[in-house]
Amino acid sequence: MSHWSKLARWAKGVMLRRGPMMMTCAEFETFVLDYLSGDLPSRQRRIFELHLRVCRECREYLEAYRRSNALGKAVFQTPSYPLPEDVPEDLVQAILAARDAD
Repeated sequence: MSHWSKLARWAKGVMLRRGPMMMTCAEFETFVLDYLSGDLPSRQRRIFELHLRVCRECREYLEAYRRSNALGKAVFQTPSYPLPEDVPEDLVQAILAARDAD
């Protein structure tokens, strides 16, 4: 990482910790589920979306989170999808038991 890249990351960190209407990346992660479900209060949503505008890493994190959720839903929509042969039977049973417990 170049000197300028390190300086830019440091400056972004200071801005996110101390700037008005800002949140840190760690705080961002705690609000992702509420943001995606629409349960974030309007003021907190504005702060969250401001963070998204200035933080490339969190935009990538949010996109990866969305893709993971979509993949998970797609798998459950096709329950007859064949399992790979190398999946241990005890793992399959544990997953089925956890699913039935919900």
